[in-house]
Amino acid sequence: MDFPAACRSIIASAEAEPADKRLHQLFDLVWDHAMEESPEAATYFGHPGHDHRWTDYSRSAIDRRKAEVGEPLKVLASINRDELGEADRLSYDLLEYNTRRAVEGTAFPRELLAISQMQGVQQDTSTLLGATPAESPEGVGNVLARLQALPDLVSQVRDLLEEGLTGGITPPRITLRDLPDQVRACASIDPTVNPFLAVLDGEAKRQAAPVVLDTVAPAFADFADWIEHSYVPGARESTAASELPDGEAWYAHSIRSSTTTDLTAGEIHEIGLAEVSRIRSEMEIVKAEAGFDGGLEEFFEHLRNDPQFFFTDAESLLVAYRDICKRVDPELCRLFGRLPRLPYGVLPVPAHTERSQTTAYYMPGSPEANRPGYYYANTYDLASRPRWEMEALTLHEAVPGHHLQIALAQELEDVPRFRRGWSGYTAYVEGWGLYAESLGPDLGLYQDPHSRFGQLTYEMWRAIRLVVDTGMHALGWSRDKAIEFFTANAGKAGHDIVVEVDRYLVWPAQALAYKLGELKIKELRAFVEAEQGSDFDIRAFHDFVLGSGALPLEVLDRRVREWVSGRDESSGREKMGR
Repeated sequence: MDFPAACRSIIASAEAEPADKRLHQLFDLVWDHAMEESPEAATYFGHPGHDHRWTDYSRSAIDRRKAEVGEPLKVLASINRDELGEADRLSYDLLEYNTRRAVEGTAFPRELLAISQMQGVQQDTSTLLGATPAESPEGVGNVLARLQALPDLVSQVRDLLEEGLTGGITPPRITLRDLPDQVRACASIDPTVNPFLAVLDGEAKRQAAPVVLDTVAPAFADFADWIEHSYVPGARESTAASELPDGEAWYAHSIRSSTTTDLTAGEIHEIGLAEVSRIRSEMEIVKAEAGFDGGLEEFFEHLRNDPQFFFTDAESLLVAYRDICKRVDPELCRLFGRLPRLPYGVLPVPAHTERSQTTAYYMPGSPEANRPGYYYANTYDLASRPRWEMEALTLHEAVPGHHLQIALAQELEDVPRFRRGWSGYTAYVEGWGLYAESLGPDLGLYQDPHSRFGQLTYEMWRAIRLVVDTGMHALGWSRDKAIEFFTANAGKAGHDIVVEVDRYLVWPAQALAYKLGELKIKELRAFVEAEQGSDFDIRAFHDFVLGSGALPLEVLDRRVREWVSGRDESSGREKMGR
């Protein structure tokens, strides 16, 4: 696709076509272009025609994409926003917002950080292969085409990493200690271990086996050797994002992108310290309810080490997670007027990445591809997976957290496809997930003090992020100081704490979104409750917050306040906030 030429064509039709038609032509163009440039996203969203390809990570393709990213702004400038209806104005504003942030991001060479212990070609490719439809001969052919093209993808990624080594742009070396083993797992010739064969079955697996063993495994074996002997030893010893080239500006941009706010690192740090202090006070109360006589730090140690809080086998842990999900599901109708149709399941984190992965994560499904969402729970090191954290974690990752919010967005009608579940507004998405944890009492959970303490531990975890992320990347904190602060203020297990701190090191500012998003949603709920008094309807509030998909926090704030005042911007109609 010649994206700039297609944009120019829409601009040239200004005299002949009405504003709303041209705007929707742009929406369709932007979506189709995004799916063409990111075949992986196309597969996840069920967008046909790209399931046989990988993203082109050659330097020429990356430079072309960076040069083209601002083209939609030229089209938007040619469309008179005043001629649009209210719903289209919101979509216009969101596309403009997204594009301007993307243009800002082209100043920073994020592509050189193409691998880490959290993501990269050693993880994302097998996950994507498992999501590739393979029920038909054409689908099997797509799987084989992707496998055959994997060595070229690995080569492109290596070129980027070598460029990063030359320019001093790498993840911190300390975070990469498990990376060689992750990559080497992809080179395994054991079909029961190799992650590419583990995600396939039936005819796809039968035909894929020789391609994986003869073509894919050798490419990853060479890559693993280079990672172990060249990349990891050559990675930077420093840890702060501010120590990268143009690092201070890069981190400030990351904060704006992740939080959708203009808060500075210093301001966020102070918000975090205040939240840590508040939550500690609440923890003291719950500790007393649990009948524990020692101090808070002693209670943390009790929670980390008492065998009563831990499972002894992985399957029992997964069964317990599934049980929580099924207890929550029937309670949702008391808090939500609209629930998604797409189902979800619970799976273990893949074995070859579990050591460096976080406690859990959610992988969205696709109504178009008939694929459910999945809540992945980490079963590695069972001594770091306490029972008391499971309810809060499930509310965040599954329902009413990520699955409910994202699946509802995917099912939105009469909105452009870029707004249906595909969002870079981390503060909204993760803020909602953290807010969902606070709904436990309304859903019949947190019935014992240890589970209530677990919810506070998870809230504390996100407050700590505000302190240690900004501390490490902007305020001179060492990794050890961040681990010490985390350990002193949360009951999470030691392995989890180290994995979390290393996550913040390789994803600067991403972790800031959770607490800031949650605080905004709670602020808006308190505002609506105060304005409506006895007329407040929690189901209506939740449905409105979720009803337009993910939004920047400033847009969400404005829309909720207008909704309460009787103006529903999305429809242009007067509407009561009930």
